[in-house]
Amino acid sequence: MNKRFLPLLLTVALAATAFTPTAFASAYDAKPKLVVILVLDQFRGDYLDRFRADFKTPNGFNLFLKRGAYFPECYYDYANTMTAPGHSTIGTGAYTNGHNIAVNDWWDLSRSAKHSFSSVDDPDYPLVGASSGAESGASPRNELASTLGDEVVLGTAGKAKLFGISLKDRAAILTSGHAAQGAYWIDHATGHFESSQYYMKALPAWVAQFNSKGRPEQARKEAGAAEGDFYAKVGDSPAAVSYQLDFAKALIANEGLGKDDVTDVLTISISSTDILGHEVGPDSPRQRQMIDAVDVDLNDFFNFLQEHVDGGLDNVWVSLTGDHGVAPSPSLAAREGMPAASFSSGALDAELDRELSARFSPKQPEQFILGGELPYIQLDARAFQRFSVNEGDAEALVAEILPGALDATQPAALKADPNSRALRPATLRRIYTKVQIAAGSLPDTEEGRLILHSYTTNGGWWVMVSPGMYQMSGFASAGTTHYSPYSYDRHVPLAFFGTPFVPGTYLERTAPVDIAATFAALLRVNQPSACVGRVVTEALKPSESATPQSAGR
Repeated sequence: MNKRFLPLLLTVALAATAFTPTAFASAYDAKPKLVVILVLDQFRGDYLDRFRADFKTPNGFNLFLKRGAYFPECYYDYANTMTAPGHSTIGTGAYTNGHNIAVNDWWDLSRSAKHSFSSVDDPDYPLVGASSGAESGASPRNELASTLGDEVVLGTAGKAKLFGISLKDRAAILTSGHAAQGAYWIDHATGHFESSQYYMKALPAWVAQFNSKGRPEQARKEAGAAEGDFYAKVGDSPAAVSYQLDFAKALIANEGLGKDDVTDVLTISISSTDILGHEVGPDSPRQRQMIDAVDVDLNDFFNFLQEHVDGGLDNVWVSLTGDHGVAPSPSLAAREGMPAASFSSGALDAELDRELSARFSPKQPEQFILGGELPYIQLDARAFQRFSVNEGDAEALVAEILPGALDATQPAALKADPNSRALRPATLRRIYTKVQIAAGSLPDTEEGRLILHSYTTNGGWWVMVSPGMYQMSGFASAGTTHYSPYSYDRHVPLAFFGTPFVPGTYLERTAPVDIAATFAALLRVNQPSACVGRVVTEALKPSESATPQSAGR
């Protein structure tokens, strides 16, 4: 060989070596073995920093705060901050105008005029293992977008395992998706885990054994609730968290998650923070004690993964977020000088019916308002159509009379009280109609985008309301709720743990839709069908931020 060419050949060889693609992770070769999407129900974004000094375990919340990529500035980009749309948004990486889940329950007059339906109601798939007979069937039929888990299953030709777990059916079903081999939640009365025939004809033997071998009774004993509805009496206690995570461990061990030659996906939603939060609010010592207990139970759970997943936590990726935030209790907010208020949505619906009947049918009162869950007020189209009123006119009329109807329900003493540190009369800050939102006739503002992202075809005719800040239906003396477009209801934490992520705190603005987008990119599968999230490249190691194609250029 001519020695003149040796330096050139050496340069070419070194260059080829430098640009050889590294071994990228992908779901197709089980890198990682397991992805866990962890959701804490009603977990506001300030909690991790507010209670950070309490967290003493290495692998509880500190797994994310010290060893993970933590994004404290994470906000939902829609206005309907509820459990069902929150879990759908996390799973699909889309908002309600992408996955169509707007609230937990709504009226569907094409199916029944006697009752509303839950977001996962499906009588075509009866429950499996239900012990109280209080519920019908369930499936993800209403979720009109694929989830991250769905895409991993599709991308691996059905080899990947996908499961969802929660105390709530909607949280287990909507986060995991359509292709799950199983979603599990509890029978409210007994606490036994159940599923539906959408997934299986009968409970696996290990689930039946979990239900029958004393674990539900142990949870009751730990919660001091020997009798009564399990969901209500045990669900608001730390005992329910350890109970749920023990079921997750049993599922991982018995279904062999983290053992295959493809990546498996598990979604877990811890419901107890929401059940208790509605009762006591975010500032109660009991809620702080609950969060501290979750820290301990998560530490135990992640230690379990270290032992039971091939390769331990080095082969596990986890995301942490909440399905929505929460407002402070109105009574507490008022004491601090905020214009907090509480009103009755039932009284508001009745007043709307009274005023509409006076206009259209003064001699025979009609029911024009179906009600439903705020922020949506659902109208009975049949009543308006009897008087030849179309949808646009009906919704516009209701929007016009709503402020006065709400004012009519406010106690006179409340209106006259000049004390700024007491509950105030409620107000409606914004009102939007379904026809208006569907046409995109919204202000070109931040709130306009939030409302557009909240659009759904479910619920028939409806209007959408935004009460004043720190104002809500119910909870005049204690407790609180969520459903508003305000930051306290949209603020949740976002954190990732796993080998692709550079540990640290990142102040970039993020959203829960970024979970599906980021994991899909890292796993090299398609993004979910309606995904609008972004990849959090600022928190990725350089080898993960670049694609194999760009690495070879």
